Amino acid sequence: MSPIIQGLLTIVIGVGGCVGYFYASNLLLDKVIFPVQSKNPGKNINRANMVRPWLFLFPAMFALTLYLIYPVVGSFYRSLFNRSGDEFIAFGNYVSLGQDPGFRTAFLNNFMWMLVVPAASTFFGLLVAQLTDRLKWGNIAKSLIFMPMAISFVGASLIWRFMYANNPDIGLLNAIRFAMGATEALDVLQVQFWNNFFLMVILIWIQTGFAMVILSGALRGIPEETIEAAIIDGANPFQIFFKIKVPQIMGTIVVVWTTITILVLKVFDIVYTMTGGNFGTEILPSYMMSYMFRDDGRATAVAFVIMIIVLPVMVWNIRQARAEMK
Repeated sequence: MSPIIQGLLTIVIGVGGCVGYFYASNLLLDKVIFPVQSKNPGKNINRANMVRPWLFLFPAMFALTLYLIYPVVGSFYRSLFNRSGDEFIAFGNYVSLGQDPGFRTAFLNNFMWMLVVPAASTFFGLLVAQLTDRLKWGNIAKSLIFMPMAISFVGASLIWRFMYANNPDIGLLNAIRFAMGATEALDVLQVQFWNNFFLMVILIWIQTGFAMVILSGALRGIPEETIEAAIIDGANPFQIFFKIKVPQIMGTIVVVWTTITILVLKVFDIVYTMTGGNFGTEILPSYMMSYMFRDDGRATAVAFVIMIIVLPVMVWNIRQARAEMK
Protein backbone atom coordinates (compact mmCIF):
# COMPACT_ATOMS: atom_id res chain seq x y z
CA MET A 1 0.00 0.00 0.00
CA SER A 2 1.21 3.49 -0.85
CA PRO A 3 2.54 5.48 2.14
CA ILE A 4 0.21 8.35 1.18
CA ILE A 5 -2.81 6.05 1.32
CA GLN A 6 -1.59 4.61 4.61
CA GLY A 7 -1.26 8.12 6.04
CA LEU A 8 -4.72 9.11 4.85
CA LEU A 9 -6.24 5.93 6.27
CA THR A 10 -4.48 6.52 9.58
CA ILE A 11 -5.87 10.06 9.77
CA VAL A 12 -9.39 8.96 8.82
CA ILE A 13 -9.38 6.02 11.25
CA GLY A 14 -7.81 8.11 14.04
CA VAL A 15 -10.14 11.08 13.69
CA GLY A 16 -13.16 8.84 13.11
CA GLY A 17 -12.25 6.72 16.11
CA CYS A 18 -11.95 9.79 18.36
CA VAL A 19 -15.27 11.20 17.18
CA GLY A 20 -16.93 7.80 17.59
CA TYR A 21 -15.46 7.36 21.08
CA PHE A 22 -16.64 10.76 22.34
CA TYR A 23 -20.08 10.36 20.80
CA ALA A 24 -20.61 6.81 22.11
CA SER A 25 -19.21 7.53 25.59
CA ASN A 26 -21.37 10.64 26.02
CA LEU A 27 -24.41 8.77 24.73
CA LEU A 28 -23.75 5.94 27.19
CA LEU A 29 -23.27 8.42 30.02
CA ASP A 30 -26.44 10.43 29.34
CA LYS A 31 -28.78 7.61 28.30
CA VAL A 32 -27.69 4.57 30.31
CA ILE A 33 -25.51 5.38 33.33
CA PHE A 34 -27.09 8.71 34.34
CA PRO A 35 -30.27 8.98 32.27
CA VAL A 36 -31.84 12.42 32.14
CA GLN A 37 -35.33 10.96 32.00
CA SER A 38 -35.44 9.65 35.54
CA LYS A 39 -36.88 10.51 38.92
CA ASN A 40 -33.94 12.82 39.75
CA PRO A 41 -32.87 14.40 36.42
CA GLY A 42 -31.01 17.30 38.08
CA LYS A 43 -28.94 14.96 40.25
CA ASN A 44 -28.11 12.74 37.26
CA ILE A 45 -27.06 15.74 35.19
CA ASN A 46 -24.67 16.86 37.94
CA ARG A 47 -23.23 13.36 38.23
CA ALA A 48 -22.79 13.12 34.47
CA ASN A 49 -21.03 16.51 34.38
CA MET A 50 -18.61 15.30 37.06
CA VAL A 51 -17.73 12.19 35.04
CA ARG A 52 -17.69 13.83 31.58
CA PRO A 53 -14.24 15.52 31.88
CA TRP A 54 -12.68 12.13 32.61
CA LEU A 55 -14.16 10.78 29.38
CA PHE A 56 -12.26 13.43 27.47
CA LEU A 57 -9.07 12.86 29.49
CA PHE A 58 -9.13 9.08 29.21
CA PRO A 59 -7.60 8.77 25.69
CA ALA A 60 -4.69 11.05 26.60
CA MET A 61 -4.18 9.29 29.94
CA PHE A 62 -4.30 5.90 28.25
CA ALA A 63 -1.76 6.95 25.60
CA LEU A 64 0.48 8.52 28.27
CA THR A 65 0.38 5.33 30.33
CA LEU A 66 0.99 3.09 27.33
CA TYR A 67 3.82 5.07 25.72
CA LEU A 68 5.49 6.72 28.73
CA ILE A 69 4.72 5.24 32.13
CA TYR A 70 4.72 1.58 31.05
CA PRO A 71 8.10 1.86 29.23
CA VAL A 72 9.65 3.58 32.26
CA VAL A 73 8.44 0.91 34.66
CA GLY A 74 9.33 -1.84 32.20
CA SER A 75 12.83 -0.45 31.63
CA PHE A 76 13.52 -0.23 35.35
CA TYR A 77 12.28 -3.77 35.85
CA ARG A 78 14.43 -5.01 32.96
CA SER A 79 17.49 -3.27 34.41
CA LEU A 80 17.24 -5.51 37.47
CA PHE A 81 18.05 -8.62 35.42
CA ASN A 82 21.26 -9.98 33.98
CA ARG A 83 22.44 -9.82 30.38
CA SER A 84 20.26 -12.66 29.13
CA GLY A 85 17.27 -11.55 31.20
CA ASP A 86 16.76 -14.88 33.00
CA GLU A 87 18.38 -14.05 36.36
CA PHE A 88 17.29 -11.39 38.82
CA ILE A 89 20.38 -9.50 40.04
CA ALA A 90 18.63 -6.53 41.74
CA PHE A 91 20.88 -3.47 41.45
CA GLY A 92 23.84 -5.40 40.09
CA ASN A 93 23.83 -3.52 36.79
CA TYR A 94 23.92 -0.18 38.60
CA VAL A 95 26.84 -1.35 40.76
CA SER A 96 28.68 -2.46 37.62
CA LEU A 97 28.08 0.94 36.06
CA GLY A 98 29.65 2.69 39.02
CA GLN A 99 32.72 0.47 38.74
CA ASP A 100 33.13 0.89 34.97
CA PRO A 101 35.69 3.58 33.96
CA GLY A 102 33.87 3.97 30.64
CA PHE A 103 30.64 4.92 32.40
CA ARG A 104 32.46 7.41 34.61
CA THR A 105 34.04 8.99 31.54
CA ALA A 106 30.67 9.19 29.79
CA PHE A 107 29.07 10.68 32.92
CA LEU A 108 31.78 13.34 33.30
CA ASN A 109 31.59 14.20 29.60
CA ASN A 110 27.83 14.59 29.88
CA PHE A 111 28.36 16.84 32.89
CA MET A 112 30.71 19.03 30.83
CA TRP A 113 28.15 19.19 28.04
CA MET A 114 25.51 20.26 30.57
CA LEU A 115 27.74 23.06 31.86
CA VAL A 116 29.07 24.41 28.57
CA VAL A 117 26.39 23.99 25.88
CA PRO A 118 23.36 25.55 27.66
CA ALA A 119 25.48 28.41 29.01
CA ALA A 120 27.13 29.19 25.68
CA SER A 121 23.95 28.80 23.62
CA THR A 122 21.95 31.02 25.97
CA PHE A 123 24.71 33.63 26.14
CA PHE A 124 25.22 33.85 22.38
CA GLY A 125 21.46 33.74 21.78
CA LEU A 126 20.93 36.65 24.19
CA LEU A 127 23.85 38.57 22.70
CA VAL A 128 22.62 38.11 19.13
CA ALA A 129 19.02 38.96 20.11
CA GLN A 130 20.18 42.24 21.65
CA LEU A 131 22.52 43.22 18.81
CA THR A 132 20.24 42.31 15.90
CA ASP A 133 17.38 44.36 17.36
CA ARG A 134 19.56 47.42 16.77
CA LEU A 135 20.23 46.66 13.09
CA LYS A 136 18.08 47.53 10.11
CA TRP A 137 18.85 44.16 8.57
CA GLY A 138 18.43 42.41 11.93
CA ASN A 139 15.64 40.13 10.68
CA ILE A 140 17.90 38.84 7.89
CA ALA A 141 20.68 38.20 10.41
CA LYS A 142 18.24 36.37 12.68
CA SER A 143 17.08 34.20 9.79
CA LEU A 144 20.65 33.22 8.96
CA ILE A 145 21.48 32.44 12.58
CA PHE A 146 18.27 30.44 13.02
CA MET A 147 18.89 28.45 9.83
CA PRO A 148 21.00 25.69 11.51
CA MET A 149 17.88 24.74 13.51
CA ALA A 150 16.46 23.38 10.23
CA ILE A 151 19.41 21.00 9.84
CA SER A 152 19.38 17.58 11.46
CA PHE A 153 22.08 16.77 13.99
CA VAL A 154 23.60 14.27 11.58
CA GLY A 155 23.64 16.84 8.75
CA ALA A 156 25.21 19.46 11.02
CA SER A 157 27.81 16.93 12.15
CA LEU A 158 28.78 16.16 8.56
CA ILE A 159 29.18 19.88 7.84
CA TRP A 160 31.48 20.32 10.84
CA ARG A 161 33.34 17.13 9.99
CA PHE A 162 34.56 18.93 6.89
CA MET A 163 35.42 21.97 9.01
CA TYR A 164 37.54 19.80 11.30
CA ALA A 165 39.11 17.70 8.55
CA ASN A 166 42.86 17.21 8.96
CA ASN A 167 43.37 18.11 5.29
CA PRO A 168 44.13 21.86 5.02
CA ASP A 169 42.58 21.90 1.54
CA ILE A 170 39.22 20.89 3.08
CA GLY A 171 39.27 21.63 6.78
CA LEU A 172 38.94 25.30 7.68
CA LEU A 173 40.58 24.83 11.07
CA ASN A 174 43.72 23.33 9.60
CA ALA A 175 43.73 25.88 6.78
CA ILE A 176 43.88 28.62 9.43
CA ARG A 177 46.66 26.77 11.26
CA PHE A 178 48.71 26.45 8.07
CA ALA A 179 48.15 30.14 7.29
CA MET A 180 49.59 30.92 10.72
CA GLY A 181 52.71 28.86 10.06
CA ALA A 182 51.84 25.29 11.09
CA THR A 183 53.52 22.55 9.03
CA GLU A 184 51.55 19.47 10.11
CA ALA A 185 47.82 18.85 9.95
CA LEU A 186 46.01 18.15 13.20
CA ASP A 187 42.96 15.95 13.65
CA VAL A 188 41.24 17.86 16.44
CA LEU A 189 38.71 15.06 16.98
CA GLN A 190 41.51 12.82 18.28
CA VAL A 191 42.89 15.31 20.78
CA GLN A 192 41.76 13.90 24.12
CA PHE A 193 39.61 16.13 26.36
CA TRP A 194 39.61 19.11 23.96
CA ASN A 195 37.80 17.12 21.29
CA ASN A 196 34.71 17.19 23.53
CA PHE A 197 34.59 20.97 23.23
CA PHE A 198 34.90 20.79 19.45
CA LEU A 199 31.84 18.53 19.46
CA MET A 200 29.99 20.91 21.76
CA VAL A 201 30.53 23.71 19.24
CA ILE A 202 28.21 21.89 16.83
CA LEU A 203 25.28 21.86 19.25
CA ILE A 204 25.98 25.45 20.33
CA TRP A 205 25.89 26.46 16.66
CA ILE A 206 22.49 24.79 16.28
CA GLN A 207 20.87 25.92 19.52
CA THR A 208 21.97 29.56 19.45
CA GLY A 209 19.20 30.24 16.93
CA PHE A 210 16.60 28.72 19.23
CA ALA A 211 17.79 30.78 22.21
CA MET A 212 17.93 33.93 20.05
CA VAL A 213 14.29 33.63 18.90
CA ILE A 214 12.88 33.07 22.40
CA LEU A 215 15.01 35.73 24.07
CA SER A 216 14.41 38.24 21.29
CA GLY A 217 10.67 37.98 21.94
CA ALA A 218 11.28 38.41 25.67
CA LEU A 219 13.44 41.50 25.10
CA ARG A 220 10.76 43.09 22.95
CA GLY A 221 8.23 42.48 25.70
CA ILE A 222 10.13 44.66 28.19
CA PRO A 223 8.15 47.88 28.91
CA GLU A 224 9.76 50.89 27.23
CA GLU A 225 9.00 53.00 30.31
CA THR A 226 11.62 51.20 32.40
CA ILE A 227 14.29 51.69 29.73
CA GLU A 228 13.42 55.35 29.25
CA ALA A 229 13.55 55.92 33.01
CA ALA A 230 17.00 54.31 33.15
CA ILE A 231 18.24 56.52 30.30
CA ILE A 232 16.93 59.63 32.06
CA ASP A 233 18.76 58.53 35.23
CA GLY A 234 22.00 58.41 33.23
CA ALA A 235 22.43 54.65 32.80
CA ASN A 236 24.80 53.60 30.01
CA PRO A 237 23.91 50.83 27.50
CA PHE A 238 25.71 48.14 29.51
CA GLN A 239 23.88 49.08 32.71
CA ILE A 240 20.55 49.14 30.85
CA PHE A 241 21.20 45.68 29.44
CA PHE A 242 22.55 43.93 32.55
CA LYS A 243 20.61 45.75 35.28
CA ILE A 244 17.32 46.56 33.56
CA LYS A 245 16.69 44.11 30.72
CA VAL A 246 18.31 40.88 31.94
CA PRO A 247 16.58 40.84 35.37
CA GLN A 248 13.19 41.32 33.69
CA ILE A 249 13.66 38.34 31.36
CA MET A 250 15.47 36.10 33.84
CA GLY A 251 12.55 33.65 33.90
CA THR A 252 12.74 33.24 30.12
CA ILE A 253 16.52 32.82 30.28
CA VAL A 254 16.12 30.01 32.81
CA VAL A 255 13.48 28.28 30.65
CA VAL A 256 15.76 28.45 27.59
CA TRP A 257 18.70 27.22 29.68
CA THR A 258 16.83 24.22 31.07
CA THR A 259 15.27 23.35 27.69
CA ILE A 260 18.72 23.16 26.10
CA THR A 261 19.98 21.19 29.12
CA ILE A 262 17.30 18.54 28.55
CA LEU A 263 18.31 18.37 24.90
CA VAL A 264 21.98 17.97 25.84
CA LEU A 265 21.19 14.96 28.02
CA LYS A 266 19.59 13.25 25.02
CA VAL A 267 22.23 14.09 22.40
CA PHE A 268 23.52 11.03 20.59
CA ASP A 269 23.71 11.84 16.89
CA ILE A 270 26.60 14.31 17.03
CA VAL A 271 28.97 12.11 19.01
CA TYR A 272 28.04 8.98 17.06
CA THR A 273 28.54 10.70 13.69
CA MET A 274 31.76 12.52 14.53
CA THR A 275 33.73 10.07 16.66
CA GLY A 276 31.51 7.09 17.45
CA GLY A 277 32.30 7.72 21.12
CA ASN A 278 36.02 7.06 20.59
CA PHE A 279 38.99 9.17 21.74
CA GLY A 280 37.39 9.90 25.12
CA THR A 281 34.21 11.50 23.73
CA GLU A 282 31.75 8.91 25.04
CA ILE A 283 28.56 10.32 26.57
CA LEU A 284 25.73 8.47 28.31
CA PRO A 285 23.46 7.98 25.26
CA SER A 286 26.32 6.66 23.11
CA TYR A 287 27.52 4.52 26.03
CA MET A 288 24.00 3.11 26.30
CA MET A 289 23.90 2.32 22.57
CA SER A 290 27.21 0.47 22.79
CA TYR A 291 25.53 -2.04 25.14
CA MET A 292 22.07 -2.04 23.56
CA PHE A 293 22.58 -5.14 21.42
CA ARG A 294 24.90 -7.12 23.70
CA ASP A 295 23.79 -6.38 27.27
CA ASP A 296 20.21 -5.21 27.48
CA GLY A 297 20.22 -5.10 31.28
CA ARG A 298 23.09 -2.65 31.47
CA ALA A 299 21.71 -0.58 28.58
CA THR A 300 18.34 -0.15 30.30
CA ALA A 301 20.16 0.74 33.53
CA VAL A 302 21.96 3.55 31.69
CA ALA A 303 18.66 4.69 30.18
CA PHE A 304 17.14 4.87 33.65
CA VAL A 305 20.13 6.87 34.92
CA ILE A 306 19.63 9.36 32.08
CA MET A 307 15.94 9.63 32.97
CA ILE A 308 16.76 10.32 36.63
CA ILE A 309 19.16 13.10 35.57
CA VAL A 310 16.64 14.63 33.16
CA LEU A 311 13.67 14.48 35.55
CA PRO A 312 14.65 17.32 37.96
CA VAL A 313 15.50 19.57 35.02
CA MET A 314 12.12 18.87 33.40
CA VAL A 315 10.25 19.58 36.63
CA TRP A 316 12.12 22.85 37.05
CA ASN A 317 11.43 23.76 33.43
CA ILE A 318 7.70 23.12 33.81
CA ARG A 319 7.53 25.21 36.99
CA GLN A 320 9.35 28.10 35.35
CA ALA A 321 7.11 27.93 32.29
CA ARG A 322 4.03 28.05 34.50
CA ALA A 323 5.47 30.97 36.43
CA GLU A 324 6.02 32.80 33.13
CA MET A 325 2.39 32.29 32.17
CA LYS A 326 1.05 33.87 35.39
